[in-house]
Amino acid sequence: MSPSVVVTGLGVAAPNGLGADDYWKATLAGRSGIGTITRFDPSGYPVRLAGEVPGFTARDHIPGRLIPQTDRMTQLGLAAAEWALEDAGVKPGELPAFDMGVVTASSSGGFEFGQNELQKLWGQGSEYVSAYQSFAWFYAVNSGQISIRNGMKGPSGVVVSDQAGGLDAIAQARRQIRKGTPLVVSGGMDASVCPWGWVAQLASGRLSTCDDPTRAYVPFDAEARGHVPGEGGAILIMEDAAAARRRGTRVYGEIAGYAATFDPAPKTGREPGLRKAIELALADAEAQPGDIDVVFADAAAVPELDRVEAEAIRAVFGPRGVPVTAPKTMTGRLYSGAAALDVATALLAIQDGVVPPTTNADPAPGHDLDLVTGEARPMTVRSALVLARGHGGFNSALVVRAV
Repeated sequence: MSPSVVVTGLGVAAPNGLGADDYWKATLAGRSGIGTITRFDPSGYPVRLAGEVPGFTARDHIPGRLIPQTDRMTQLGLAAAEWALEDAGVKPGELPAFDMGVVTASSSGGFEFGQNELQKLWGQGSEYVSAYQSFAWFYAVNSGQISIRNGMKGPSGVVVSDQAGGLDAIAQARRQIRKGTPLVVSGGMDASVCPWGWVAQLASGRLSTCDDPTRAYVPFDAEARGHVPGEGGAILIMEDAAAARRRGTRVYGEIAGYAATFDPAPKTGREPGLRKAIELALADAEAQPGDIDVVFADAAAVPELDRVEAEAIRAVFGPRGVPVTAPKTMTGRLYSGAAALDVATALLAIQDGVVPPTTNADPAPGHDLDLVTGEARPMTVRSALVLARGHGGFNSALVVRAV
């Protein structure tokens, strides 16, 4: 039997709250962090809203010597990792270096660093670093900086599968713990609210051009028109359950099941892969549909993608068969940080017995979903299913449950 893997620490940096406690209070209250971009002048772009992490100043959270070497994504990741370790009661210097690993996700991070390098090129050609080099380096730097700063020499890696990456990284961390590494820092953090990153995101054709923060990102709504991007995410401390018990630390919940699929090529007539991912994740958790108390939806807010997700949920759980929520309507889609934040939110829902709302959306009747809207819904939550999809066909599903 494979060892149980649990989450013992949470570090959150989100547009509606810095730190897990502030984020959770804001989310339960339905308070949004989406607004007009402040990190650059968005007036010349068709999309002008974003979820920006408020009140974060790098010099307040990480050593000054690291600031020139990092961009906002890594700075947020370093700070969130520190908060997660503190929350778990872990002092890395007191543990064997090879008993600790780091597996994180990356997606759009690196654009800001690449843009800075191009600006240096325009002004000082001798400082040129190619865009390719900047992306390759930053796919690894978030994980690498966390491991270096904390003296972690166990398994390390970065997963790149867009929005699905946060779940895929957590699954990889779970595999490493089952192979014998007692503790792994995992999750995802992203930040690409900069002109170059903005142009790259616009190319997807999936961004909402609405300037009203209350109507720009409304998944499963008849007026869904795309998503609002955001920055932030969550870092989790994952441990072998037996090791966590020996430490006597608090446990948020268990990573009970996971699966990933890939959509078939367009126009093949084959079913999208999300339903299969759900079924496989439930099987991995040895759970039945009736065991799931809430689904945290991917919530693309693109009509066709919303339809596919609603159909997959109905096929497994039945029409209105399970409460569904998408608290990312208060943060925007955080790319590789989104799913990790949803996992943290699901664990907090289990802890406090309440499901956070999907704000502003008015669910279209045709989806036939029990979408939690308006206010948070008090209820016993023992198991939650988190869904995530990445651009290009990635599907991931993860089950967390109380222990």
